[in-house]
Amino acid sequence: MEYFRQLQALLDNEREEDRVQFEALTRHMRISEKRENGMTWFPIALRGTEPGRGDYLTIEIERTSHQELQHQFRFGMSVAFFSNHDVQNDRMEGIISYISGNRMKVALRVDELPDWSRDGKLGIDAIFDENSYKEMQQALKQASLLSEKHKEGRLVRILMGLEQPEYHHDPEFGVLLAKLSGRLNEFQLKAVEKILSARDIAVVHGPPGTGKTTTLVQAIRALARGENGQVLVVAPSNAAVDLISEKLSDEGLNIVRIGNPARVQEKLLRLTLDEKIATHNSSRDIKRLRKQAAEYRDMAHTYKRSFGAAEREQRKALFSEARAIQQEIERLEEYISDDLLSKAEVITATLVGASHYTIRSRRFQTVVIDEAAQAIEPACWIPILKAQKLVMAGDHNQLPPTIKLVQLSNGLNTTLMEKVVEIHSEAVVLLQKQYRMHATIAGFPSKEFYDNKLEADDSVASEILFRGDNPMQFIDTAGCGFEESKEGNNISNPEEAAFVVKHLSLYIQEMNVYYKKSSYPSIGIISPYRHQVEILKEQIASSGILSSYSQRLTISTIDSFQGQERDIIYISLARSNAESVIGFLSEVRRMNVAMTRAKKKLVIVGDSATLASFPFYADLINYTQEQNAYVSAWEF
Repeated sequence: MEYFRQLQALLDNEREEDRVQFEALTRHMRISEKRENGMTWFPIALRGTEPGRGDYLTIEIERTSHQELQHQFRFGMSVAFFSNHDVQNDRMEGIISYISGNRMKVALRVDELPDWSRDGKLGIDAIFDENSYKEMQQALKQASLLSEKHKEGRLVRILMGLEQPEYHHDPEFGVLLAKLSGRLNEFQLKAVEKILSARDIAVVHGPPGTGKTTTLVQAIRALARGENGQVLVVAPSNAAVDLISEKLSDEGLNIVRIGNPARVQEKLLRLTLDEKIATHNSSRDIKRLRKQAAEYRDMAHTYKRSFGAAEREQRKALFSEARAIQQEIERLEEYISDDLLSKAEVITATLVGASHYTIRSRRFQTVVIDEAAQAIEPACWIPILKAQKLVMAGDHNQLPPTIKLVQLSNGLNTTLMEKVVEIHSEAVVLLQKQYRMHATIAGFPSKEFYDNKLEADDSVASEILFRGDNPMQFIDTAGCGFEESKEGNNISNPEEAAFVVKHLSLYIQEMNVYYKKSSYPSIGIISPYRHQVEILKEQIASSGILSSYSQRLTISTIDSFQGQERDIIYISLARSNAESVIGFLSEVRRMNVAMTRAKKKLVIVGDSATLASFPFYADLINYTQEQNAYVSAWEF
């Protein structure tokens, strides 16, 4: 169908742009630069080898230095195993089959390691990831075919807007909702009821601080323990999957977490399929068989330097025996895996992780996509094809998914959740009560993004840091001469950064009357611009007053801060120019994220002369004036 042909074309363009950017980034990088960017582990130690699935050899490696550096490696990712003896030629591609902390296993399509693996220092490089794109393209093809089938394609056609969703209200829902009434507010209860009553599709629109995850967890619990049975829960990122997996586990549900994200928290390892297989009653048989296979391979390697006909035949027979044992291991692992998965109440994975070989052929009554507003549509179709009913949760008024080909307006940056909200408003429940922000802080986002429906709960509505403090301030730097600076694509405003540091220092001195360091409010300083964040970090590090509060202070970009909150938030907008060019700031959903991180105090620093020509910022300045929260930087 044309709908899916267009999506496939957009995805092809995105893949090509992604590849171009990746190759441009890595082509001339030194190993040290790749390591700093999280794209290389070097040096590594080879901790062992074992027969892998099919014709693969699995190597286990460990990062032996620079372990504090963040990295981009994840389960299922394509990598290159290399030696620095000859980086261009001494390399071999494989796939990450397991990763946790500073250890990973990589499946290589060889019988044995090459000679060069004993030369020089070894490392692992990230290479361009084709796998995710292949899975998305395959899902789009399947969805297109399914859309033309009468019964099986109903959900696909509903999501395309060709059919209408249906709802049924069971009297038993009332009993369940009554039990939840002490834990959920009226809007959250409506969302749970919508999810339970949906035959096809339900959407939970959860603005910041409204308890979206809490609501979703209770709905999933009801689904998993009701007639719906096992539920598949997915999200775009490993961090989001880990969060909801933990919350579901805390509710006492039997969770199996598919895949091994790069940084699984220690307490979540017990939920992963690998860990559950390792502690299964039959795992001892697997260990015995692996040892046996390793012995055959070791024996085969003794013939490495002797290549007579008899030795060649003997070597071949030993490798054949090792493969036969490996096939037995695979059958046993498959049995254990099926046993664990069939007993799970909830299976969790990333969107692409829903294509993992252990659940590739499984179907579910209900699939839940959390943080759906941050997911590109082609990735969503991977789990959707497994569902009879779909639940999406998120907030399309916060940051959209990250795409490489940014000029594709109305393309992949329009999410499936946005489309469903537009065409099936009856499927959507808005969570209207928030538990994070002072009413004044919440008032402007409520007006701009949520039709004035977002209300502050009594527990936070009037909570301030100390008597007489104004919970919100817009500090106008117009006329101060704080001009922005451009270095290539890097934008910053050093003088505005210095002003932020000075203002926060004065505010901390004021708060010291009310707080001890042990109970000090948490502080976040954020900016849309990475270079401005770097300057702020430098200036704060050299500030005698602020550096001593580093344990309570976080400095980051807005994008990195999504999902977090602090008692106090400072936003440095940085733009100040005679042409009123605001660039990045025109994505107002980014500002929604920024403002809604604050609980008790929000300070926005910017130049009204540059900003006010844009309607959103004109509205913001007017709002702060109405709230007696507008001041000029000249006053300081």
